[in-house]
Amino acid sequence: MSFEEELEELESAEDFLQYFQLDYIPSIVHVNRLHILQRFHDYLQQAAEGMPEDEAPKREVYSKLLMRAYQDFVESDAQTEKVFKVFAMGEPQSAFVALTDIKT
Repeated sequence: MSFEEELEELESAEDFLQYFQLDYIPSIVHVNRLHILQRFHDYLQQAAEGMPEDEAPKREVYSKLLMRAYQDFVESDAQTEKVFKVFAMGEPQSAFVALTDIKT
């Protein structure tokens, strides 16, 4: 199987971390798995232009970017990192609608 085919078989953050043989704390991954994977995806997109073609260097870049994504949540938390749009939104907005504006 090619590197890309092997990656397609991985399903969870734990799968990716184990595949790249990275040490991790299960409790951190358990709480932040989606955030870690999204951050990893974001880092891969940023690195896409300079990504090596050969498999070994490419695998090394992926491993480093995954460790960086994981480390973001070791040192911080999901709310601070604001990976998903819902965390980047401001305070809830309230709007006033007068009863006279409601039509049946």
